[in-house]
Amino acid sequence: MHRNIGTIDRVVRAVVGVALIAWALTGGPVWAGIGVVPLLTAAVSICPLYALLGVSTCPSAPQH
Repeated sequence: MHRNIGTIDRVVRAVVGVALIAWALTGGPVWAGIGVVPLLTAAVSICPLYALLGVSTCPSAPQH
């Protein structure tokens, strides 16, 4: 798979992921643990859903 997440998208995903995980760990709802998903996709710069939909926010990604 090619990178399909740009810099701004990565930063937003990382912030949202950390916030959701922190919320879950400080007494928030269990579902907030889903913050692991945006955090991992930000870390690897690949979003499987974007790949399925043919979307890319990465300027260096090949266009399909």
